[in-house]
Amino acid sequence: MLTGKTILLGVTGGIAVYKSADLVSRLRKENANVEVVMTEGAKEFITPLTFQTMSNNMVHHKMFNEITSYDVEHISLAKKADMIVIAPATANTIGKIANGIADNLLTTVVMASKAKVLIAPAMNTVMYDNYMTQENMKKLKGLGYEFINPGSGLLACGDIGRGKMAEPVDIVEYIKSSFVKKDLKGKNITITAGPTIESLDPVRYITNHSSGKTGYYLAKNAVDRGAQVNLISGPTNLTPPKDVNFVEVKTTQDMFDAVGDYFDKTDVLIKSAAPSDFRPEKSSELKIKKQKDIKKMTIDYVENPDIVAYYGSKKKNQIIVGFAAETNDLYENANKKIKSKNLDFIVANDITQEGAGFQVETNIITIIDNMGNKESYPKISKEEVAIEILNKVKNML
Repeated sequence: MLTGKTILLGVTGGIAVYKSADLVSRLRKENANVEVVMTEGAKEFITPLTFQTMSNNMVHHKMFNEITSYDVEHISLAKKADMIVIAPATANTIGKIANGIADNLLTTVVMASKAKVLIAPAMNTVMYDNYMTQENMKKLKGLGYEFINPGSGLLACGDIGRGKMAEPVDIVEYIKSSFVKKDLKGKNITITAGPTIESLDPVRYITNHSSGKTGYYLAKNAVDRGAQVNLISGPTNLTPPKDVNFVEVKTTQDMFDAVGDYFDKTDVLIKSAAPSDFRPEKSSELKIKKQKDIKKMTIDYVENPDIVAYYGSKKKNQIIVGFAAETNDLYENANKKIKSKNLDFIVANDITQEGAGFQVETNIITIIDNMGNKESYPKISKEEVAIEILNKVKNML
């Protein structure tokens, strides 16, 4: 996701430098080119060789190196950076940048660059809450510098409070979102995700194999692209993306009602959930016990509301996207759904194909619109599926 991007990682002297090594690894896995600049204080905690090995680049730390090329180091680094990330950022480094002090390679590069700067503070709670630190951060925010807030917990000094450097996984997500074009800004998008469950008794229920991954990727990418997102989800093992309006539901009726709460203000409804089409006619208040003489059990089911069909019939200017997970007659079944549910387009996939369907990280999809146009994709990740769906939505908007 960061292919072709150069991230200049500034590492300053704090115990949280161990997280910076993980951060380099994660950025490399996203295909970013990582250049590391260390302060002298950082070298007291970890060696440049560690970052050199992990980044596959020479580590920069000396302000006055012997000139081996016609590039002035701090200027060439400043020019090549698509983004500067300082993690961990000590109170000392934050103060220097806020007050225009450039007395080491890192602060000099920051002053010489026009790239976006992201700062991940890491320090003792008292230092973080200190008036001067807060004023320095306030000043930098006013100048356009961005901060990812520290976490709270047990610090290396033994204190408990704010000051833990943000986790590398969160910093990487922040960096990735920074490079996403905000082409859905001002749009309200409602996304349903995951399965629903229908109780048989207090212990048992019926459900399906939906993991919710595509819906959660849709929500994450839509937020990154500037949309206001309502994520209505059945039970999953996933963590909701930051900055979404998360609504947790259980039954199909719950999901139907939740969609109704947001539908009138929604520009786009993406119905990626796999709700149960039927529910038990009666749910036992007590656990159904096994009985010796009974070898079979019959359960009567009744139909659940068809969420996408109902709101498809109510739509005015909304774009509605449906899904068709099929085992046979893929295009025939998908086209029927487009017409019967009044969809703008549908995402169809054959779940019998290897690498498609539920509980995997990839899918093989065909997008079919209400004019009969279709575009098929090879096996791609579910995150890429989400991006392609939102690209189609953007084009329709």
